[in-house]
Amino acid sequence: MDRKSRKSWGGRFSEETDSFVEKFTESVSFDSRLYYVDILGSIAHANGLVAAGVLSGSDRDSIVEGLREIQREIESSEFVWSGALEDVHSNIEARLVDLVGDLGKKLHTGRSRNDQVATDTRLWLRQEIDQIDEHMTHLMHVLLDHAEKYAGTIMPGFTHMQNAQPVTFGHHLMAWFEMMLRDRSRLRDCRKRVNSSPLGAAALAGTSFEIPREQTAAELGFESLCRNSLDAVSDRDFAIEFASVASITIAHLTRWCEEIIIWSSDIVGFIRLPDAFCTGSSMMPQKKNPDIPELIRGKSGRIVGDLMALLMLVKSQPLAYNRDNQEDKERIFDSADTLSECLQALCLLIPKMEPDSQRMYECAQKGYSTATDLADWLVGQDVPFREAHEIVGRVVAIAESKNLRLDEMSLVQLREVDDRFDESVYARLTVEGSVDSRRLLGGTSPSSVRTEIEQARSRV
Repeated sequence: MDRKSRKSWGGRFSEETDSFVEKFTESVSFDSRLYYVDILGSIAHANGLVAAGVLSGSDRDSIVEGLREIQREIESSEFVWSGALEDVHSNIEARLVDLVGDLGKKLHTGRSRNDQVATDTRLWLRQEIDQIDEHMTHLMHVLLDHAEKYAGTIMPGFTHMQNAQPVTFGHHLMAWFEMMLRDRSRLRDCRKRVNSSPLGAAALAGTSFEIPREQTAAELGFESLCRNSLDAVSDRDFAIEFASVASITIAHLTRWCEEIIIWSSDIVGFIRLPDAFCTGSSMMPQKKNPDIPELIRGKSGRIVGDLMALLMLVKSQPLAYNRDNQEDKERIFDSADTLSECLQALCLLIPKMEPDSQRMYECAQKGYSTATDLADWLVGQDVPFREAHEIVGRVVAIAESKNLRLDEMSLVQLREVDDRFDESVYARLTVEGSVDSRRLLGGTSPSSVRTEIEQARSRV
C-alpha cells in the first residue's frame, strides 16, 4: 500500500475508507502547523523509550535523524501531505517509516494519538502564549510612553457618553494600560495549566511500558504532569481557559478601538490617525476611514465565537477521548492568531495617534464638568456633601439658563444661590484646577499620572 494512503489503524478493517469519509475526517489541512511540536514530542518519546528499554541508543539516534529530515522537508516545502493519512501525526510517522524502515514503526510504542495530540496542542499553545505575552508587554510599553508624553493634556472624561469631569489624555491611556496588565496576568496564570504534560497517558489508561513521564515532561519544558490518564487525553479546559483570556482581552481592545473610532471622527476630532493606518472610499474622495480599530472591533466576534465553540465542544462529552476534540484546533489557532495580530496592530497604531490638544481642552470645558469641584469646595466650607450637591445643582441650572460656564458666573450670581461662596472658589472651577486637585493615588492630576507611569514601568 502506498505511504500516502496506508492507515495507522487499518489492520482491523476489511474495506477501504470511503472517499467522502476520508475528506470529512481529515485534519491535516489545518493541523499540519503542529509539525514542529509533534516532532519535538516524538523525540522526547523516543528518549523515553530508550529509558524503558524499548529502543537502543542507536535506534533512537536513527529515529531522531529521520525526524529532523522530515522537519527539513516540511520547512523547505518538499514534504507531501496526504489527507488519506488523516492528520499531522500519521503523515510524519508514515514518512519516518519510509526513511528508517521498520524502526520507525517502533516509535508509537506506548503512545496513542490521543496523548500525542494533547501534548502537541499544549506545546503549541504554550509557545503562542509566550508570543502573545511579548506583544502585550510591548503594547504596555507603548501605552506608558504615550501616556507620559500627554500626561498633562486635558480632555473630557465621560460617563454614559456624557461630559462628566476633566481628565488628562495620559490618565485615560493609563486606564488602557491597567486593563492590559490584568490581561497579561490572566494569560500567565493560564500558561501554568497549559504547561502540564499528558504524554504517557496513551489512549486513555496509560501504558504498561516503564516510560519515565517526568523525564519526557522535563525534556519538553513542562512544569507538571497530568495526573490522570483519562483526563489527560480528553479534557480541553486549558484551551477553553486560553480562549476565555483571549475573549476578555479582545473585549478590552474593542473598548479602546471604539474610543479611537469616535475620537477620530470629524464630529469629535480628538485625535488624528496617520494616513498609513487608514483607508479611503471607492466612491467618496474625501473619506479617511479608521479601518484598523474597526477591524479589531469586528474580530472580537471571532474570538468570542471560538470560546463558545470550545465550550460546546466539551459539553456533555463522556470520558475519555472523542473525535469531537479534533474540532478544537481551528478554534485555538484562530483565537491565538487573531489576538496576536490585533495586539501587533495596536502596537503600531497607538504611537502614531496624535491628540488635538486644543480641541480636547475646549470640549473638557463643556457640560459643566467642574460641578463636582464646586461641590467639593463647599464641603471644604463644612457644608455636608448632599447639601452641597443640591446647591451646585441649582447653580448649574442658572448657568445653563444663561448659557454660561461655571467659571464664567459672577460671584454675585453664585451668592444668589448660597452666600458662602467667595473668590477662592474660582481656582477650583477651571479645568486645570479640577485636574490638578486630583492628586490621590490613581487620580488624574499630571503629577499623579507621571508618578503612576514611573511605578508602572517596574510592574511591566
